[in-house]
Amino acid sequence: MGWYGFKPYVPVAQRRAQAAREVAKRAKKGQACSPVHIEGKSIASTFWGKAWCTNLEGYSDFENRLPRGRTYVRNGSVVDLKIEKGRIKALVSGSELYEITIDIAALSKPKWAALKAQCAGKIGTLVELLQGKLSKAVMETVTDREKGLFPKPKEIEMRCSCPDYAGMCKHIAATMYGVGNRLDSAPELLFTLRCVDHMELIEQAIPAAPHEGKGGAPAIATDDLGAIFGIEIDDALVAPAAPETRKKPAAKKTVKKPATEKKPAAPKKKPAAKKKPAAKKG
Repeated sequence: MGWYGFKPYVPVAQRRAQAAREVAKRAKKGQACSPVHIEGKSIASTFWGKAWCTNLEGYSDFENRLPRGRTYVRNGSVVDLKIEKGRIKALVSGSELYEITIDIAALSKPKWAALKAQCAGKIGTLVELLQGKLSKAVMETVTDREKGLFPKPKEIEMRCSCPDYAGMCKHIAATMYGVGNRLDSAPELLFTLRCVDHMELIEQAIPAAPHEGKGGAPAIATDDLGAIFGIEIDDALVAPAAPETRKKPAAKKTVKKPATEKKPAAPKKKPAAKKKPAAKKG
């Protein structure tokens, strides 16, 4: 045991090996883990991930604890991260494997209604929303610190099994940065975390959708579906092609074949003359 009850420092390589063993044990019990992998120096690379990290770093309440959290998440210490409705759960490797639970308050109905009203008619497709291809007005709305989707410190309740009793320990900080990284690949999880349905933002844009399905109901374009699911979709498999008006085949012209010349008949052979019977000798 180190000073002030804290455990002594454990090298990164040793922490990783220890975490790998623990994860393997859990896997055998059917407890699948979803680790956070950071490629390169940037924790997040997309609109939603960067916006989450920027918002996190903007709160003075967390300022002193965030640097250690960045180090931990970059070296692979977050060995499991799950984002659910109103809750973040994680396993972070330190001197031992620590369990983190972060409860996030649901976005209030009035704020969600106001957010939808501000975004009405400004989001064209689900792809635009999830890929962050939005107008500046929409981006400012959804990332606004007071009126947007990101939780404020008073809406966050954090718990870690480590002996550090600070409001945000380095393990929790690493987990929070891990959320930013996870939003790169699954931005819809931010809406899940705040207990709202991102499809409600899209439904507002449906009346203006250019593509229509059966009975005049709007339909998502094939290109959008392919982008959402990351696959190539054959148009013929999505919707049957409109029946084409078949043209009647043109009447075939009867072409008279030239009369074939008759070959002259072969001359008839004359029947062979019958031989007279020989005269009998007396």
